[in-house]
Amino acid sequence: MAADHRRPAQPAEIYLFPIGLASRYALADLTACDRALPLAGGPLAFTALRVIERRGDGRSSREMSVGSLRAWAAETPHDQRVKTLLARLSAPRHNPRGGPFEQPWIMGVVNVTPDSFSDSGDHLAPAQAVDQALALAAAGADIVDIGGESTRPGAQPVTAEQEARRIAPVFERLASQRDALGGALLSIDSRRAATLSLALAQGADMVNDVSALRADPKSLRVAAESEAHVALMHMQGDPATMNKAPSYRDVALDIFDWLEVRIESVVAAGIPRERLIVDPGIGFGKKSVHNLGILSQLALFHGLGCPLLLGVSRKGLSGVFERANPPKDRLPGSLAAALHGLGQGVQIFRVHDVAETRQAFQVWRGVAEGMLA
Repeated sequence: MAADHRRPAQPAEIYLFPIGLASRYALADLTACDRALPLAGGPLAFTALRVIERRGDGRSSREMSVGSLRAWAAETPHDQRVKTLLARLSAPRHNPRGGPFEQPWIMGVVNVTPDSFSDSGDHLAPAQAVDQALALAAAGADIVDIGGESTRPGAQPVTAEQEARRIAPVFERLASQRDALGGALLSIDSRRAATLSLALAQGADMVNDVSALRADPKSLRVAAESEAHVALMHMQGDPATMNKAPSYRDVALDIFDWLEVRIESVVAAGIPRERLIVDPGIGFGKKSVHNLGILSQLALFHGLGCPLLLGVSRKGLSGVFERANPPKDRLPGSLAAALHGLGQGVQIFRVHDVAETRQAFQVWRGVAEGMLA
């Protein structure tokens, strides 16, 4: 008999996408008997999952109830992987203050830059930036995210000195006005270790790095030596070139894999998983088709076991509408995408329009709770 020289089949990669989402309270009876699981310990629960198997460039999926999935996995080599993903999907998340996410958190954006895609220098002067930070906090922001470098598609990097000159006086003034922030936390949006160090020394509570602590080799150590929470974002390429020709085999699964590996690297470097937040990076190395692909599968990312941050505010998500409207006129699309994220269990939303987003969330929650009365 001739020898069989065919290469053995590679084992499939397994992903779990929760479906059948509904209020946790509406599914309380099913949750009590383990036929439904809470989604990230929050107000939603799921009764079934789409089990996605990927081998090479091929993908297949099937839908199973929670119980059927466990039985199926026990008869396959995927048993431990499925157990790990189910545990991550259902485990409670804690907010940067240490408590549960009793409601979604809103991160308000303050761009101390002359070339942001959304506000084009409206808050470049330190006094303007401080006033905007206080206004966002008063409007209901749980976090105020301050950045001194535009990372819009096509943006050119600034020097570390330029970035420091922009953000230092803002953090210094806000640090002396903590009471006026009403409990809102301060976040530094930067890719540079020196900038992170400066902001942390002036009271920043959180690090938001679009490069996931990869752009500067010293950033990982700076974050590890602090007690700050860290948002790790996926970005393909860098801001100057990222949206010229982004390419993915399967955008949601590729980003899940990348973030999963990055989380393990960051944890190994000394930052506990409990301090990590993940962001799939809408618009960062993604065209409209990629953005929509991520949004349609947001619940998948709860399988990473960290709070999920979504930044869709004023971005070009579907292409046609946004090209006809400047960023400040994109609030309807931003709210639509944010409300979709709310229905997928997202815990933190990075937005420019805090008051409007908060109002939309209150209505959404009121309707959801009213359906259970």
